[in-house]
This record gives sequence, C-alpha cells and structure tokens, in this order.
Amino acid sequence: MPDWLTSLLHWLSMPEAGLGTLFIVSFISATLIPVGSEAALFGLLKLNPDLFWPAIAVATVGNTAGGALNWLIGAGTHRVIDQARHRTTELHALDWLQRFGPKACLLSWLPVIGDPLCAVAGWLRFPFWPCVAYMAVGKLLRYVVLTALLLKVFPGGLPL
Repeated sequence: MPDWLTSLLHWLSMPEAGLGTLFIVSFISATLIPVGSEAALFGLLKLNPDLFWPAIAVATVGNTAGGALNWLIGAGTHRVIDQARHRTTELHALDWLQRFGPKACLLSWLPVIGDPLCAVAGWLRFPFWPCVAYMAVGKLLRYVVLTALLLKVFPGGLPL
C-alpha cells in the first residue's frame, strides 16, 4: 500500500481527526476543484462504522458549505461584471433554470454540473437560504444512497 494512502487511512481512522478531515474534503469537493469526497467518507466509515450518521452529517454540512461558497462567488461575480459593464447581464440560455428557481439546487449533487449550478444560482440571484436548503437535501440524499450502496457492495472494504 502506498505511504500516502497509509497516512490518509491512519488520519481518517482517528474519529476526532477523521471527521474534521472529512469536512475539509467535502467542502473542497463542492467547490469547482475536482475532488471527490465519497472515498474519504467510505474510508472513514470502514474504519469507524459507528460514525455512520455523524460522518454523513459532517460530509453533508461540508459539501453544502462549499456549495454556499459557490453561490456567493456567483453572486459576487455577477455584481462585479454588472458594475464593469454598467448594465445588467442577461442570461437567455438559462431561462429554464430560472423557471425552477432555488429548487434547481437539488441537483447540486450531480457530478460535473452540480458545483457550477450553485455558482449559477448565485449569479441569477436566487435567494441564498432556500438554495442552501435545497443543496443540503440533495447532498444528504447523495451521501446516504452512495454510502449505503458502497457499504453493501464492498462490505470488507475496497480492494486496493
């Protein structure tokens, strides 16, 4: 087993450090940086199965906080561009998204489009707290379903 993987597994095996690490990984994975948090969640749960719900909660909160940061970045970018152009930016291609409003943030869990979707929600000035609530629901469902499936398919852990 590579040294870096051994170190990561050791770090994740400590419940007090593992949950903090999971929060950071989940937060970063919700930004536009391509990092997956599911492996960290799965690894932590394989080492500490009694932390299922706390780990799901920490991953959901971290991932939702990262989505909220994307929303803030989108809102800030829109404001800066509008000020620079001295007029409001029109986004005709996103009319369908505006029809859904904050509910579109339920899809924030999707790979590739989910993270930018949060930024677009901020860009379109969707209300912050409803967007965060929908992000949290979508991300919670993703973590529960994916983790339950991984634990069922790989009860002894992932083959390395």
